[in-house]
Amino acid sequence: MHARRRTTLLAASLVLALGTGPLAAPAFASPAPRAPVCSVHPSNKALCEAIGGLPDAATTAALVRLGGTEGSWQGSSGVRDLVSGRAADPDARFRAGSTTKVVTAAAVLRLAAQGEVDLDASIERYLPGLLGPDFETPVTVRNLLNHTSGIQPGDSWGDTFEELYAHRYDTLTPQRVVASAVAKGPAFTAGERQQYLNINYTILGMLIEKVTGRSYASEATRLVLRPAGMRHTYFPGTDPRIRGPHHRGYQAVPLADGTTRLVDVTEWNVADRWAAGDMISTTADLERLVTALFSGRIVPEPQLREMFTVPAGIEGAAYSAGLTRWEHEGTVYWLKTGGRPGYSTAVAATEDLSLTLVYSLSDTDAKDTTPNPVAERIREAALK
Repeated sequence: MHARRRTTLLAASLVLALGTGPLAAPAFASPAPRAPVCSVHPSNKALCEAIGGLPDAATTAALVRLGGTEGSWQGSSGVRDLVSGRAADPDARFRAGSTTKVVTAAAVLRLAAQGEVDLDASIERYLPGLLGPDFETPVTVRNLLNHTSGIQPGDSWGDTFEELYAHRYDTLTPQRVVASAVAKGPAFTAGERQQYLNINYTILGMLIEKVTGRSYASEATRLVLRPAGMRHTYFPGTDPRIRGPHHRGYQAVPLADGTTRLVDVTEWNVADRWAAGDMISTTADLERLVTALFSGRIVPEPQLREMFTVPAGIEGAAYSAGLTRWEHEGTVYWLKTGGRPGYSTAVAATEDLSLTLVYSLSDTDAKDTTPNPVAERIREAALK
């Protein structure tokens, strides 16, 4: 989907216009901003202020968890939905988007540690005939993990939000996505460049299924979710709903008359994102994930090194196996962000777990390239 510039709106624009056609939605008045609910011990005034004033034009709810050597903190702000105006639920589920890749990478690395996958082997060893003759240079499992495969993106339901929204209940299978990507041929020779794409992790999902003989969801649960204690996380498959308590997500859609409509995008079949981005989780579970991973309880050494290693010799390389290296004021953080319509998520931590940060936003333009202002305030307050 082509990212659109984040729309600047007043609080009054949180009123849905009554419309017709595929984007029709019920009209309702925006609830008044809710005071954030923040941990008292230890206090973090800056973070509490960072999530204040919600719902606003960019974000209808925010959930934050901060951990590390100085103790833990959590806060929530905004509303579960714009109809009832109920306060945000700190334990709510949400679409975690591309943070799914952390789980997929960990599952592959565990299989490597068990001797079932060779990271230096061509993916063709495990999925014969997958790539075909156009891919003259072998694409290794490691190339897929660190986004240096050269495989192009696969088909989607369209390029605009309106096209994608019209197909929100339809199923686009991972197999079809991969076949369409392979048919385009390589964008570059494997190992020469780094390009972050979902297709790499979609193929890794297929690898997991081929090696284990079981579904991606069952193996990701066995290898990663269960050892990490992630009891409230699951993979929805073709089910467009979010099971259990959850926040509703909205997309801001500019109209021809200059106004903006918020469209409820909570229900969405994300089967095409699969091992690259279909996970539903909670902030507590994502905190458990990063803590268990970085402490070596899921992936042992030396395979865990893959999560803290970016490929050498590639200018600007920042992606490792499942994570992104980011340096801020002299400190290196390993993070993963995720975005699905209506939801933005981030997980970040130092390698020694001296600081961990997880947040989820009900973001009204989650696929925009300009930063969500609430996310920026959270990062500034947490990492100062």
